[in-house]
Amino acid sequence: MQKIRSFIAIPLTDEIQNAAGRMVDRLREPATGVKWVDADNLHLTLKFLGDVDNIEVPDVCKALRKCCANVEPFSLSIQGIGGFPDLQRARVVWAGVEDQSSGLCPLAESIDIEMGKLGFKREFRDYTPHLTLGRLKKGSRLGEDFVAAAEKEADTELGTIHVQEVHVFASFMDKHQKGPTYNVMDRVALD
Repeated sequence: MQKIRSFIAIPLTDEIQNAAGRMVDRLREPATGVKWVDADNLHLTLKFLGDVDNIEVPDVCKALRKCCANVEPFSLSIQGIGGFPDLQRARVVWAGVEDQSSGLCPLAESIDIEMGKLGFKREFRDYTPHLTLGRLKKGSRLGEDFVAAAEKEADTELGTIHVQEVHVFASFMDKHQKGPTYNVMDRVALD
């Protein structure tokens, strides 16, 4: 058996990835100590699975198909910026996700429940839609310059995506690359 670091996510359009990359470029200088996500790797995570035995991947895909059955495609708007727990004390810097159709959170909850049945750890808090842009390195804090720069991005629109499918991704780390590479293991269409 081989372990594959895996997660379930909604892929983003090139337009949104590029717009997010430009916003990160504007925030990079005042934000020392942040490990930014490469624009090509940006995605909207629905469930992080961790290390999955390769023989379990078909079961994960089957369970995801069950979750996506009878879920109509929906649209999401990506805009603004924030942090967890907040911008002043952020450990994660994110772009906001607005779901006017209210399709995203029930889908994420369904995925969490079905993956829990397969033995994956359930989330202890409600799903909060966000697009992770960067994570603070251990011991780093964002200063006033970053907060001021982020406040200027509060209304920045990164784009809208019409969600028609959900992907199961594999994440691989290569010593020779600066970050992970993601491979799609399965694409599951919404009905």
